[in-house]
Amino acid sequence: MAGVGSVVDVQGTVADGFEPVRDAFAANFTRHGERGAAMVLYREGEKVVDLWGGAKTPDAKTPDTRAPDTEAPDTKAPDDDGASGPGASGGGPEPWTQDTAQVVRSVTKGVAAAVPLLLHQRGQLDLDGRVSTYWPEFKEAGKERVLVRHLLAHRTGVPVLDTPLTPAEAVDGISGPRAVAAQRPVWEPGTAHGYHAHTYSWLVGELVRRVTGRTIGRWIAEEIARPLGLDLWLGLPEAQRGRVGRIAAVEALAAPAAHGPRLRPKRSVAEAYRDPESLTRRAFAAITPVPDENDPGYLAAELPASSGVATAEALARFYAALIGPLPSARTARSGGRLFAPATLTMARTEESAGPDRVLVVGTRYGLGYMLHGPACPLLGPGSFGHPGRGGSLAFADPEARIGFAYVTNGMRRGVTADPRAQALVRAVRTSLAALEA
Repeated sequence: MAGVGSVVDVQGTVADGFEPVRDAFAANFTRHGERGAAMVLYREGEKVVDLWGGAKTPDAKTPDTRAPDTEAPDTKAPDDDGASGPGASGGGPEPWTQDTAQVVRSVTKGVAAAVPLLLHQRGQLDLDGRVSTYWPEFKEAGKERVLVRHLLAHRTGVPVLDTPLTPAEAVDGISGPRAVAAQRPVWEPGTAHGYHAHTYSWLVGELVRRVTGRTIGRWIAEEIARPLGLDLWLGLPEAQRGRVGRIAAVEALAAPAAHGPRLRPKRSVAEAYRDPESLTRRAFAAITPVPDENDPGYLAAELPASSGVATAEALARFYAALIGPLPSARTARSGGRLFAPATLTMARTEESAGPDRVLVVGTRYGLGYMLHGPACPLLGPGSFGHPGRGGSLAFADPEARIGFAYVTNGMRRGVTADPRAQALVRAVRTSLAALEA
């Protein structure tokens, strides 16, 4: 029947009072064409929702793709099935299991943002210092006054590259930092903001390397993932490849009339995505041609804007650890809490707001995190986190004391406010309201 997807046997558990979340998760498969996904919620340091379902790999009838709309608007899948990387096989679809991990695209940015904030918390990095203090080559082409906080708040003015990088150059660890250091800003740094879709990788990654002597992927592994017991990688080890779901494009199902009209993008947004000279199109084309996100080489790369691989459990646990202690954390630092109160305040204090010169719509950013608003609806005014283009979402809400994560391998068009993620957020909000009534 048109507009109706498959009924899927949802696995996992929910604590009493969170049944609406399980219902919303199951409805995503029938109402929104979900392929394979997981969702985890922590509340007050304890896991209260742990759900998964669907397929880890596409079946023969599912159009596989080399990174559908991967940080690039209106990108179409090639005619071949791109049969490489995790999950590539000639058999039927593998089921999603509790330990399935997934490339989470720009959700990675929220994990990466914690690194400079923690370096500041430890006295190793001045957020109000000039980037060139740590990275002298960066001062070229009018960037001598760029501050560290500008990098995190998408105010640097370098969302594009005059000469895009190839996929091989993007991951070699040299070409990206060299390119952004040489790039002239497209606006005066600090005076406006625009989403640095790809260049965030080389801006933040190189800054961390200059300050610590370690790559950002290694720093995350040693200082965050291992102490907290997270199945989260920026630079996927070969031994973990078999756990990774294979992404593929999914088309939005026609919504039944009872669910209201189908929303269409504003004309200005659609035009920006079509115009090859717009900042929007150029920002998402900083890597050209579009990389194959199912390729093992891409998954092994350390691109803090886009190539992180994680389970929903790991991301929810990470955000729960940012805002409060985790009783079972394997770390002596603040009982498992990552952010000191002052750092938490900085992370979610508005640094940028209003018209986004890349995304066109109004956006709000703290230091490295998207903040709750119309373009990126989270749980409430104090929420902070990051969506991933295509659907995934992870965030924390200190007032509600939650860490939320949803990951999917069914990629839809859109940077923020995916309907599947939003259905889950609404269900969490409903559950919390009933529990606190």
